Amino acid sequence: MLAYSEAIAKVLETIWSLPPVEESLQEVRCGQILAETVHARYDLPPAATSTMDGFAFAHSSLNEQTPLQIAGFVPAGGDFKRPLDVAETVRIMTGAPLPEGCDTVVPLEKAEQQNNELKLTTVPDLGDYVRQCGEDFRQADQILAAGIKFDPGAAGLLSAAGISRLKVYPRPKVAILSTGDELVSLDEALPSGKIINSNIYMLAARLQEEGIEPLLLGIAGDCIESLESKLKQGLASDLLITTGGVSVGDRDLLRSALENLGFSEVFWKVAINPGKPVLFGTIGTLPIFGLPGNPGATATAFELFVRPALRRLAGFCNPLALRIKVQLADSVTGGKKRQRFLWGQLRVASENLQFHPAKRRRSGQLHDLLGAHALLPIAIDSPTLPAGSEVEVILLRLPDSQND
Repeated sequence: MLAYSEAIAKVLETIWSLPPVEESLQEVRCGQILAETVHARYDLPPAATSTMDGFAFAHSSLNEQTPLQIAGFVPAGGDFKRPLDVAETVRIMTGAPLPEGCDTVVPLEKAEQQNNELKLTTVPDLGDYVRQCGEDFRQADQILAAGIKFDPGAAGLLSAAGISRLKVYPRPKVAILSTGDELVSLDEALPSGKIINSNIYMLAARLQEEGIEPLLLGIAGDCIESLESKLKQGLASDLLITTGGVSVGDRDLLRSALENLGFSEVFWKVAINPGKPVLFGTIGTLPIFGLPGNPGATATAFELFVRPALRRLAGFCNPLALRIKVQLADSVTGGKKRQRFLWGQLRVASENLQFHPAKRRRSGQLHDLLGAHALLPIAIDSPTLPAGSEVEVILLRLPDSQND
């Protein structure tokens, strides 16, 4: 069996980013990756502007004995039509462009206005309260590099730079298929011996968390014909996920059904717990993951293999999840013949970020997944890890102090 490190390397060697698409700024969604370097179309700001409500003038015109003559008013978005003469000033609003010849602003509270004259209570420094032309960036400056994740800050920067369209990597189209005669849909009656198809809802929610709206293919029975029919519906996606049917039972027929459709197997079975019988391969360029049917194993295999694959498709430079060092809140038993991955929550205690392992730790149970923030890898043949140990966890999401 492959070690996890070997298996994930094979996944990332097999999958490449999707072709970039050009979208309008309104169409691009947070989390998408830029596929091109972007340059500004304009200076920002396009002219020197005031950062305060106050008075603008030329610093060289200041004279302690001679008051400045107020020559007019410049609102935000306005413009003063002529250069200022020596010893003239204008009333100016925050964000308004400085008239030609001005280089300094004094705030309202630091000046006294008497009739049409201005007296300063303090002498400002040259350039006070002025945002210089091109202070943020100049026309043709690089403002964002390819590989940057689009977020609200990027949206503001791009729009200010006059960028209305850009190339990004699209979000992958993902199909999910559950397999097994024991499964029924959520809205069906639950006969004896059957279970509800919870995996499809769990995976759909996880994909939505990643910004992906999945195609749900439903349930395929444990026969070649049913499996092939459903699998064909997912072949137009960018990535296909199945659950169940990948072990060694008489009705674990997924591999056979996939082979009939031209499946090229990269690996089957990885030395991890839970999730050992995970299957990975391709039909043409379509990556396909056969995840185990037990919910805990399904969820673990998704995080360890599918999420990095999705991020590779979506153009991420580093598709692997961030790993952080935290304090172990409770002791955990050591590793055995397979690398273990424990679900748990992150909490702050005594100014330390602690990892609280889930209590049940069975691949068929869902409770471990509720509110989980991270996975703790435990190496093969490792000793027991006592409470208080520093450990490295795979970060899935940050805790919300209000709700977790």
